[in-house]
Amino acid sequence: MGIGFRELLIILVIALVIFGAKRLKTIGSDLGGAVKGFKKAMGEGEEEDSKQQLSSPNEKDADFDSTPANKSSTKSSNV
Repeated sequence: MGIGFRELLIILVIALVIFGAKRLKTIGSDLGGAVKGFKKAMGEGEEEDSKQQLSSPNEKDADFDSTPANKSSTKSSNV
């Protein structure tokens, strides 16, 4: 149940009436540039993560304490 051709055409006509053809073209190119920049940044982040994981395979990501927390501090006193 996605957006059909008719719904997409109606949305496009409404956007054209509100913004105008020139402004709509500018908005489209700005949106395309933003998506392109976002994809580039995501790709660079993934490359950096894979390089970090490959350079130190024996290093832990996080240090978790395997012993349970002190339960006496979490209990409320009944008076």
